[in-house]
This record gives sequence, structure tokens and C-alpha cells, in this order.
Amino acid sequence: MSAMPWWAWVALGLLFFWMLGAHNRVVSLRTAMIQAWTQCDGVLQARLQALAALRAAVEPRLAAEQAALDAVAGAHAQLAAAADAMRPRPTDEAGPAALARAEAALAPALVRLAALIEQHADWRHEEAVAKPQQVLKELAPRWQFARQMFNDAAAAYNAAIDQFPTRLLKRLFRFRRAGSF
Repeated sequence: MSAMPWWAWVALGLLFFWMLGAHNRVVSLRTAMIQAWTQCDGVLQARLQALAALRAAVEPRLAAEQAALDAVAGAHAQLAAAADAMRPRPTDEAGPAALARAEAALAPALVRLAALIEQHADWRHEEAVAKPQQVLKELAPRWQFARQMFNDAAAAYNAAIDQFPTRLLKRLFRFRRAGSF
């Protein structure tokens, strides 16, 4: 029986430590993405609450505009469902895509609701209407910033798992691409 030469042991040791380092780097990037999603989720929950309060305040008064209210309610439900689906696995590629679709459905519904509220100048001064509108307005830049942080973290993670030689470990450690929205 012949023993393995010392240089082979050194090469195996270097390979092991490289794999360990590469794995830890990708895991830390995935953790950063999860933390960025936590920021997004907090802002998203605040937006959903403010939107629900605004809907509750204007719904009885806008009975004639049921189609607009239904569009807001549907977009609200779609956004809440997308957030709930993404919460357990924010690193999954499908979650951000569903969230982006829900955001795209919500935008025109919110514009229509804001236009309806603008037609009734006296409502803007009522706290039940003014406060949720102000919260939504204040959350808009925070939402954009949180989304950008998440997208940047997802891009860094995806770049890390697609780069050679880390790409060789993708199957071994089951690293999957992350989505962005």
C-alpha cells in the first residue's frame, strides 16, 4: 500500500478550505438578502395597514365607484398574498416576481382611488382619510429604498453563485438563483 504524497494532502486541504470559504461567502450574501427582505416586509406591512384604513374610511362614501374600490381591494389582497408567500422563503425566485406583479396591479388602483378622493375636497381634512394618505405618502420613498436594498443583495448573491469557480459548488450546496422586484 502506497501512501498519498504530501503535496496531494496539501492540495486536498486547500480545496477543502476554499470550499468552506466559498460556502460561507454565499451563505453570508443570502443572509444579507434575507435581512433586506425583513426591511421590505416591515414597510410593506405598514403600507398594507394604511391602505386598509384608507379603504375603510372611503368605502361607505364611494358606493357609486364600486369598480374602483373592488380594484383596490383586489390589488390589496394580491399584494398581501404575495408578501405572505414570500415571507418563508425570500430567497426563492418566484416570490419577488409575484410581488412585482402585485405592485403593478396596485399602482393604477391607488391612482384611481386618489383621484376619487381629490374630487371630494372636504374628505382630505378628515383624519380618517388624511392620516392613511399621509402614511402612504411617507412610506413611498422608504419602500423604494427597501426594494433597492433587496434587489442589490439579490444581485450580489446571484453574481456570487454564477461566478467561476463558486459556480462549481452550486449543485453541491443547492444554491438557487434569487429573484428581484
